[in-house]
Amino acid sequence: MENYFIIHGSFSSPYSNWIGRLHNFIEDDRKQVYVPDFPIGVGYQNYENWSKLLKYYLDLGLINKNTTIIAHSIAPVFISKFLTENKVKVKKLIFVCGLNNYLGINEEYDAVNKTMYFDNLEDVKQYANEIICFYSDNDPYVKYKVEKDFANKIATEQVLIPNGGHINSESGHDTFEDIVSYL
Repeated sequence: MENYFIIHGSFSSPYSNWIGRLHNFIEDDRKQVYVPDFPIGVGYQNYENWSKLLKYYLDLGLINKNTTIIAHSIAPVFISKFLTENKVKVKKLIFVCGLNNYLGINEEYDAVNKTMYFDNLEDVKQYANEIICFYSDNDPYVKYKVEKDFANKIATEQVLIPNGGHINSESGHDTFEDIVSYL
């Protein structure tokens, strides 16, 4: 059975930005959707802790070749690393403002994000039929070049959101209509 996962970013939650509304949209369409609440904050948010939670869903058989994963900010690289390390194939990945091996946002973000980074990002292409990357040309946290390089390495399709900021509530994205057509 086809299902969906929506993964929040650093210092975020399943109820922030456009995630809650996207969850409701998918659920209203009578599709199965999961929005895990990952631990956040320095000392809690790290690859090991996030992996333990996602592994729970994997062990239940809920992440499989019929799964679409939508991920924001640090979550795209986390998902890429997780799928690659666990050798799990999914149907589709939809990544929003993805980044890898990027430091310099600030001390707290760098501390929680750095455990997510990994080499060989391109390997994730073996584990998804489609990888769509959304990014912005004026993200206040992640440079355009970083988001573009991330997309260039793995995307089967790229979507630039002009003046989209970090494509979050702060930049006016309480909803994210552009993503719906890719579900």
